[in-house]
Amino acid sequence: MAALELARVAMARAELWEFGVAILFFHASEYALAVAFHGRNNVNLSSLLISKHYVIAMGCALVEYIVELVFFPELKENWLVNNVGLVMVLVGEVVRKAGVITAGRAFTHNIRIYHEDHHELITHGIYRFIRHPGYCGFFVWATGTQVMLCNPICIVAFALVTWRFFSSRIRYEEFFLRQFFGRQYEEYANEVPSGLPFIK
Repeated sequence: MAALELARVAMARAELWEFGVAILFFHASEYALAVAFHGRNNVNLSSLLISKHYVIAMGCALVEYIVELVFFPELKENWLVNNVGLVMVLVGEVVRKAGVITAGRAFTHNIRIYHEDHHELITHGIYRFIRHPGYCGFFVWATGTQVMLCNPICIVAFALVTWRFFSSRIRYEEFFLRQFFGRQYEEYANEVPSGLPFIK
């Protein structure tokens, strides 16, 4: 019995450590890349991508994890699910950061509603395969954090909420992209998927 309890504590520590590292790396790297491409004077703390809703969501994830660890500890003892989540987190990071680095100065955390002289349509690199790698990467990353924690409720909630958010954001952003680039963007959008399920 004591050995089982020690194993559970060790696994819980490992899962929470992975979760903490995933969050810290994601936000620190977002800010660092924004500074690298746009300069420190043009970047504020919003580039950390931490909002009130985000803090509440991550707080709910921790509450679910702790409650289930206490009352249903067997839910948290699945290394296979944990490792699938870890892979999702890594894939999401790679996809998103590939989009940021490929787009360079064209990538911003706020949707551009005015066309600027240096603004160009990026269709090379990862953008040859996914129109919105930033959104795709975040969707996979965020859902992956909950798979990593073996949080069944938050897996569903994070997937649904982030999908809904990006679904409306993509429509809004693509309205302006069509204004900026016209037929060039129409042809690109017809050939390359958005990167999120059920969003054309």
